[in-house]
Amino acid sequence: MMDLKSLLSALDVKADWIGLRSVKEQTVTRCARNGNLDPLTISYEEGIMVEVLVGGQFAYAGTCDISFESVKTAVQRAVNQATELRKFQLYAFDDSRRPPSKGNYLSLAHSILDPSKAHSLNDLTIELSLLLKAHDKVINTETSLMSIDQEMSFVSSNGANFSQTFHLRGVHLLATAQEGNSIQTRTNGFPVIQGGDEFFEADYLREKAKQIAEEAVELTHAEECPTEVLDVILMPDQLYIQIHESIGHPLELDRILGDERNYAGWSFVKPEDFGQLAYGSELLNITFDPSVPGELASYGYDDTGALAKRHYLIQDGILKRGLGGLESQERSKIPGVSSARATSWNRPPIDRMGNINMEPGSTPLAEMISAVERGILMKTNKSWSIDDYRNKFQFGCEYAQLIEKGKLTKTLKNPNYRGITTPFWHGLKMVGDMSTYEVLGAFYCGKGEPNQAIRVGHAMPACLFTNVEVFGGGA
Repeated sequence: MMDLKSLLSALDVKADWIGLRSVKEQTVTRCARNGNLDPLTISYEEGIMVEVLVGGQFAYAGTCDISFESVKTAVQRAVNQATELRKFQLYAFDDSRRPPSKGNYLSLAHSILDPSKAHSLNDLTIELSLLLKAHDKVINTETSLMSIDQEMSFVSSNGANFSQTFHLRGVHLLATAQEGNSIQTRTNGFPVIQGGDEFFEADYLREKAKQIAEEAVELTHAEECPTEVLDVILMPDQLYIQIHESIGHPLELDRILGDERNYAGWSFVKPEDFGQLAYGSELLNITFDPSVPGELASYGYDDTGALAKRHYLIQDGILKRGLGGLESQERSKIPGVSSARATSWNRPPIDRMGNINMEPGSTPLAEMISAVERGILMKTNKSWSIDDYRNKFQFGCEYAQLIEKGKLTKTLKNPNYRGITTPFWHGLKMVGDMSTYEVLGAFYCGKGEPNQAIRVGHAMPACLFTNVEVFGGGA
């Protein structure tokens, strides 16, 4: 990584403030289908985003040519843009929106494979693909091992100087089975973490592959999910997308301010709701927590330099804070968090999710199941749909089990449910304990124009909801 501080000192900039953010990232993806290894995919990107403040107006310009002359040209482009944008200025900022943070952050990674030994991951990818195909009714398998390593540095004219190094890993396992006209797919939900190659633990993945293949075959002769209003237990690999879509996105301050309505939509949440809206039952506790080891969006600073801190977004069911960086907090006068993030060097930071977590409760899974007279336990997201206001939603899952008189009785295929955000969360009846808690996340959360696919983390327990409209059918 180049010396940004020296580069900044050499620039002669007529601006009230200037920041330089450099990003260097490598992604390696190994894929196998039905025992055959696809060509190895390696992508690499490096560049610098220049940010300036002129007369209260922020503006940006990026360059993948990291020479001094190219950065100097980008600075002038940003200054020219800021000068023009002042004619349409909605709000005047000062450099307090860019704190002078200093420090370092490093992902907790126990093992980073030497490149000379990385071929062992190719062998594992093929082996897992073959294990998924072990049953004669499995007609297709897919395996992917993804590794992302990123270095980021930031300096500014008011003294910021910090760097962050991230190691991210993900595994995708898929088996599609067919029996007669019934075709069903089962996956592992593509779990992703922040950490090293210890995540590719071979024995665990072998057992997981066998389980997925068995459940794919099991689903081909399972009964269809019924259409009823029932109690529903959502396991973490489904609940994470429910939290993401119906809590994370509607709390983004730029949506609430209307900035995203043209593309990603806005929100049913109003500015006056903060501090008083009962978002869900008293059991609902949601935190923004960038300090969880191993969670995908853990970091020391957001991409404007705001120090990462844990905050309650919803506490005992009451809405407390929004997901917005320092600029949106200033504009809206709503308390936010350190969540202005950019997907890479060629995008400016915008209001995003980070680690959006549900705090665990005290109920074991067995106790939740025993409390249900008739209901359904659902696992692993398959599909999702939610309106532009993040209010009305519909989700489909891969795998479900019927609960009758407090016991799991049979497997169900094509389970779906629908609802409206706040009534759904008011139906939260039990929150699982730490034995049900999982740290998950997603590599690709899209938003912004031009689009930014950011990485987000979600950690949560299993939960029981009452009076949920469920139905069957492909989704």
